Amino acid sequence: MNLLSVSNLAKMGREEPLFKNVSFGLDEGCKAALIGRNGTGKSTLLNTIAGNILPDEGTVVCNNDCGISFLPQNPAYNSDDTIKDHIFKSSSPKLETIRRYEDACLHMDESVQTQQIYEKLCDQMEKQDLWNYETQIRSILNTFGITDMNRTMGMLSGGMIKKVALAQVLVEDTKLLLLDEPTNHLDITTISLLQEYLHDTKRSIFMVTHDRYFLDAVCTNIYELERGTLNLYHGNYSTYLEKKETEQKIAQNTDRRIETVIRIERDWLMRGPCARGTKAKARIQRDMQLINREKFRDDKGFSFEVKGRRLGGKVLELHHITKNYPKGSAASDQGNKIPVLKDFSYTFTKGQKIGVFGDNGTGKSTLLNIIAGKLKPDSGRIETGENTVFAYYEQNPVFQNTNLTVLDYIKETAEVITMNNGKILKSGQFLEEFGFSGKIQYSPVSTLSGGERKRLYLVRLLLTNPNFLMLDEPTNDFDIFTMNILEEFLDGYDGCLLIVSHDRYFMDKTADTLFILEDDGSVSGFVGKCSEYIQYRKEKREEEDAEQKKKKEVNTKPPVEEKAKPRKRSFKEQKELEQIEIDIAELEAEQKNLEQFMNSGVTDFAAINNASLKYQKVTSELEKKYSRWEELAEISS
Repeated sequence: MNLLSVSNLAKMGREEPLFKNVSFGLDEGCKAALIGRNGTGKSTLLNTIAGNILPDEGTVVCNNDCGISFLPQNPAYNSDDTIKDHIFKSSSPKLETIRRYEDACLHMDESVQTQQIYEKLCDQMEKQDLWNYETQIRSILNTFGITDMNRTMGMLSGGMIKKVALAQVLVEDTKLLLLDEPTNHLDITTISLLQEYLHDTKRSIFMVTHDRYFLDAVCTNIYELERGTLNLYHGNYSTYLEKKETEQKIAQNTDRRIETVIRIERDWLMRGPCARGTKAKARIQRDMQLINREKFRDDKGFSFEVKGRRLGGKVLELHHITKNYPKGSAASDQGNKIPVLKDFSYTFTKGQKIGVFGDNGTGKSTLLNIIAGKLKPDSGRIETGENTVFAYYEQNPVFQNTNLTVLDYIKETAEVITMNNGKILKSGQFLEEFGFSGKIQYSPVSTLSGGERKRLYLVRLLLTNPNFLMLDEPTNDFDIFTMNILEEFLDGYDGCLLIVSHDRYFMDKTADTLFILEDDGSVSGFVGKCSEYIQYRKEKREEEDAEQKKKKEVNTKPPVEEKAKPRKRSFKEQKELEQIEIDIAELEAEQKNLEQFMNSGVTDFAAINNASLKYQKVTSELEKKYSRWEELAEISS
């Protein structure tokens, strides 16, 4: 069944159309990704489909039974809302019923009014078949670790806000999910859980993401937005790369053959052929079409490359670094503080490339902020080498003046730049090397897309020629093309590198050693790639689970006794066995009566509560009787 039809969609960008004549459809169960370079209009297209932006041309038609849930790149929220308020803000009647039912359960007392409200909502839940739906919602919330629904949104970290926003989208009763960078700000563990959910769900998905492992695991269709047009590639991201390479080779060879034909035809045209004949006219028209055709344009590359700076013998030393954060409101009480870093010591050496791994809240950004001097440790000391020059790419860079043009923003750091090969460039030429060419250099920073802003921020950082580079979530908002180039740069980077990233592919390409930040504040090391550590952790958990299961089986298994001569049941044991059989019959009858009473529809909650307590007591007594009966029955009579 077709869920969405997009026809001849067009939207004007900064200087030229972002996209035009975009037409495609999404069927039920389809899982597609939208890729393209920063600034090509991916987020704009998603927002247009979601109805948040009006197109200049074209239509978007959604099936009446479909319903769209949209996750924007930067979800909006009210700081005073609780998590529960935010998640259940949907206009869905089903979610509204479940929200009212949850409220009734929390505020129910013995008054007739609350009991009537509770019974009415139970009846609605039954009629609308919402019990399974409620279970699914609780499963989604548990998956993202959302347990305290009464916390306000203003109290949450960036990662937790993204989890709540995701949960809000996933719990909605819709068939189509529009997701703009769903993995941004999530830790690797949560990304794996989200990946599993999206892979298994029957809902349709159309998303923008730069996570290449995520793309491969979830998506079966890739849409590429390039030069204003939308092209479809069937298969996952790896298949797309293969098809794209083949397509470019064919286009390049075709263009080469056409150029050969044009050279011959140009000589004919230069001789001034008579254009009176029909054949001559047709030939001239065909030649002009070939000359004015849209020529093959290979991707104009850029590279993150600047003049390097030598590192000294001493780079950076951390000695017994400790950092705690207050737990709750008792900031002055040391006993109520949470350890984020605990007695961490390390000596960095030249050329190290270290990834920082840990779930949200374990202190990854805190570690980088302490090294950068933006945050003081509670104890310990830091010794920095004389020749060590830091550059810190922060997770959420702040632009002091977004009214500056792109060129002026770079000129604030340097007017003239020396490249690694000794070539001297003016700031405008330098920007062209990084993909900022033409009118965009004179555009205000405020008009750039999120990915373009962050690329510009990184370019300015690299102008300082750092030899110790710290990157906190550099992949957020970058397109895949930019990430590939950044990976190449970091691969050849001679200085020290410290990276925090949720992107497993990026971590695998750039870091060969990991700092593992644990929940208790301790830091351990792992020599190897991020994916190797994830696999190691998975295998370790499986081993631990198997060991726990084995211990449980050993503990529950009755001890092996030496074979002894079977003894006969004593007169006293025989009488006890007979009495137990009578007791079991009476307890089973009482248990059955209590079950019938509790299922009879009685609305007297006090009576139901008393019956429930008695039922538990009878069940417990029965288990004891059964156990003793088995012991006596094994003795021969």
